[in-house]
Amino acid sequence: MPSNSHTLLDMPSNTSWKDGILLKIVNVVVYLLFLGSNVYTVAAPHDIYLNGKETYITPAPWAFLIWSLIHLLLLGTVIYQFFPGGKIVIIDGISWRLPLLGILNAIYVNLWSTHHYVVAFVFALFVSSAVTHIYYVVKKFHEPASLADELLVHLPFSLYHGWTTVLVVLTAFEAFGVDAYEHHAGVWTKVFVFLGLFFLEATAAAYAFSSPEGDLPASIAIAWSLWAIFAHQHNAFVHWSALAFSILALIWVVKAAIGLSTTWRRGGIVLEDEERAPLVGGA
Repeated sequence: MPSNSHTLLDMPSNTSWKDGILLKIVNVVVYLLFLGSNVYTVAAPHDIYLNGKETYITPAPWAFLIWSLIHLLLLGTVIYQFFPGGKIVIIDGISWRLPLLGILNAIYVNLWSTHHYVVAFVFALFVSSAVTHIYYVVKKFHEPASLADELLVHLPFSLYHGWTTVLVVLTAFEAFGVDAYEHHAGVWTKVFVFLGLFFLEATAAAYAFSSPEGDLPASIAIAWSLWAIFAHQHNAFVHWSALAFSILALIWVVKAAIGLSTTWRRGGIVLEDEERAPLVGGA
């Protein structure tokens, strides 16, 4: 762990909240655009989660509640950028990739909500690419130096990375798969559904084994989605295949949780004494 740990309210004398103010303002505006695009899909009268294209890999609507958690965490990210620790990671590290991600995501959600699935799939790939780049920058160059870094930077982008993997698969089936209300699941449909489920489960495993502590949030995002697919699908082959892969994904979640717990016990992720102190008040 880096020795130059910082707390949320540490404010060196040579640091001002106005540093990088243009990007900070853009991040706030794009966040509102990003949030608004997703609120529309929930609040719109036609309820897109219940009236979109039904495929043989469509999850239960509650799978999309993960958007709410990501939005809440990213609100913290946008606020955190105004503090020195947040500026280092968000402004100096992630930089303009964050507003780019927000714009791409807003376009994707609106295309998806209006049933332009083929174009939405293309933008799902763009979103996944943007998230992957941010995920790489955060994981490779910005080891968490405080609890705020963990909760407001690493956690949201780990969840986001796992969730966009799910979205790419779901949107691919909506763009190129059959409508479950109009067609029975043929052999090829079952094969591709099985491969899609296998890909998601294997990705959850890859997250769990990506480092000694694993990536617990990303694994949870995928396992959550697999259980939602199992709960929603009634075709016997898809239903039980989803259950098998959901159980495997849950095993990888447990593995990642054990790895993270071990790392914490060994002191790999430790809060310095000053970080255990109240954020406001005495040290």
